[in-house]
Amino acid sequence: IAIFKTENFSNKMNYSKVANEIIKLKNKDLELRQKLIEEKKLSHSYDLEMENLHISNAKKLNAIIDEVGFPTIEKVGIEASESAWLIIQHAISEPEFMKKCLKILENGIVENKNYEENLARLSDRIAVLEGKPQLFGTQFDWDTNGVLSPNMCDDLSMVNIRRLKIGLNTLEEQTQKIRQQAENENQTVPKNLFEREIEINLWKKKVGWIK
Repeated sequence: IAIFKTENFSNKMNYSKVANEIIKLKNKDLELRQKLIEEKKLSHSYDLEMENLHISNAKKLNAIIDEVGFPTIEKVGIEASESAWLIIQHAISEPEFMKKCLKILENGIVENKNYEENLARLSDRIAVLEGKPQLFGTQFDWDTNGVLSPNMCDDLSMVNIRRLKIGLNTLEEQTQKIRQQAENENQTVPKNLFEREIEINLWKKKVGWIK
């Protein structure tokens, strides 16, 4: 059960309208992603069109959260709530927004398996973007050998214990799944991993993840 402040929204957005808007934002994201998959542009760099869409979606969702609170399943239904999670996860050019959402949810949730899994992914993504070890092994990237592998974890002996506790599969199973998905989407290893790493760090500094 998620516990959030109860408000009277009769003079604010209608939840049905909010749900539809969030789902539309998610659909735009997935449509662009599919386009980049077809053009074989998904895995090499952060496409500018995609970044701009992620920023736009984040700002719109942030306005919704400021207006009606976090779009929980209880408020907007499963599809819209999960759509909001996807938008948050993809808002990597908006560090303060991602951290804001993490704080809201850490402070507001008691027990809810759906939120626990998504919180694990969000906290891992923020950690990786800040150059810190992740706790649940949910974030992957090309390693120095050109193989999709989990980003740095704090303690591999604990990762599967944490994952299983919140209903995730094992890290080994997830690694296999991620690699198969990349193959299905025709993702290929970037030509120069060293230059890509430099590019990523410059981008992280630009948007504020690292100094």
